[in-house]
Amino acid sequence: MKIVLIIILSLFVSSCEKKEINNNDVLSKNTDLLVYESYEIDNLITLKEGITLENNDVFIPKKIGENKYTIKYKKDNKIKEKELIFNVVDNTPPKVFGGTNKTVLLNYDKDLCDLIVYGDNYDKKPKCEITGEYDLQKEGTYKLLYKLTDQSNNLKEVNVTLNIVKEYKKNNTPTEKKVTNFSEVYKEHKKENTEIGIDVSKWQGNIDFEKVASANASFVMIRIGVQTKQNGELSLDKYYLENIKKAKEAGLKVGVYLYSIATSEKEAIDHADWVVNELNGEALDLPITFDWENWSKWNSYNMSFYDINNIANSFIKRVEEKGYKGMLYSSKFYLENIWENKNNNTVWLAHYTTKTNYQDSYMIWQLCNNGKIDGINGDVDIDILYK
Repeated sequence: MKIVLIIILSLFVSSCEKKEINNNDVLSKNTDLLVYESYEIDNLITLKEGITLENNDVFIPKKIGENKYTIKYKKDNKIKEKELIFNVVDNTPPKVFGGTNKTVLLNYDKDLCDLIVYGDNYDKKPKCEITGEYDLQKEGTYKLLYKLTDQSNNLKEVNVTLNIVKEYKKNNTPTEKKVTNFSEVYKEHKKENTEIGIDVSKWQGNIDFEKVASANASFVMIRIGVQTKQNGELSLDKYYLENIKKAKEAGLKVGVYLYSIATSEKEAIDHADWVVNELNGEALDLPITFDWENWSKWNSYNMSFYDINNIANSFIKRVEEKGYKGMLYSSKFYLENIWENKNNNTVWLAHYTTKTNYQDSYMIWQLCNNGKIDGINGDVDIDILYK
């Protein structure tokens, strides 16, 4: 009996030595941490003299409130552990993206909060309140104040102009269609460190890639598939097989992109697997690109900005595990306001202008969607690849 008791006591003492919550060898600094920020552990603690930290790990808190984190340290040549407790807060207010001048028909019966598109870094659905007088049964222009609040009471206010009309006005004023000639883009942007190309999908129809190559295009990004509704199945682009075959025969470098509206990491991984399966071993010169841009319906997806970033990262990580290079496609606004850690992934920037002022790094710049090139009837996107 004594032997059994000694063994139990020995195990208990050993356990306490391994993981002590209240010892004073290591103390956490009394500092609130910001959710999703990266912190080196040695900047968050105070060590007693003679104590050394085993690993200066990076801690990224992923929830608001009390977060526990166990560290390893050395004392008297013994490795010990201590559980630290940090308080984590969120001080980032919700964001509004898209226009704030809205027009609806008389007797509009939908949620006015969904007239604007808004989201939050942490909350999946910030609280929306509207102040100001309006009458949905009366024509007129109303000035409203939208108040968006997350669970940490971070507030974003935005003024919205609500126009209530009997019918939508038709714009019969003819507008001159602008055209961007591929030859002009090539002349201006072709350098030793650049290549000029295009990206295509079924909307370009039948393409004569020999003519495209003769026009000095050296690469093409090809849509491999598309998802048309939330939780819907992926479908192969109608012209993908023909496009990749003929583009390669014409000597063009190729990459592919998937238009996805994945709303979970699992779905994004499934989409990556689908792309790799459809490629069936096809070699690519350029990355597999994750194209998520269904922002107009963002309110209905109940996701945080943290969620959408994890979705993109999960897709890219998966295709790279399968031996391909991954890339993120997005417009300048969303790259600057929604996507995080984008420099960890290759970026395909969409910014329709003659000279982009996007500050972060990117591999491809899509500079227009009204391009003209021999071999394609109609408009095409023109891109610059930076080597």
